[in-house]
Parts: sequence; C-alpha cells; structure tokens
Amino acid sequence: MRPPGVKATKSRGKKTVDEENAMKKFETMWNIKQQDMAMKERLSKMRFLDSLVAKKEHLSDYEEALKQKFTKELLFN
Repeated sequence: MRPPGVKATKSRGKKTVDEENAMKKFETMWNIKQQDMAMKERLSKMRFLDSLVAKKEHLSDYEEALKQKFTKELLFN
C-alpha cells in the first residue's frame, strides 16, 4: 500500500478539527438547553405555587402538601 500523499494527510487533519469544533458547539448548546429547561421548570413551579397561595378558599390535602413541597424546594435551592 502507498502512504497517503501530502494533500490527503492535510485534509484528514482538518476534518478532526472540524469534528472537535462541532462537538464543542453541540456540548455548549446542550448545556444551554439544560439550563433553559431547569429555569422553565422552576418558573412553572413558582407559578403553580403562586396560584396555590392566591386561593382564598381552603386547600385540599394534596394541594397543601404540594404548597409545602414547592415552598421548601424554591426557598432552600
């Protein structure tokens, strides 16, 4: 077998850099997406807790339990 030529070697080396850059971009985008999802979940819990706090009538047992759980979660995290 013949060894690869100069141009073939150069093109092979450039592909790995492109693949590394693509992987870094993907990891960065994935981290941003995870942070975004965590913030959306937190906002959702805050809205739900806000609606529970705003209720004027007596809360049922499961609503009271959720209220306590979300309050602890949001205050201590």
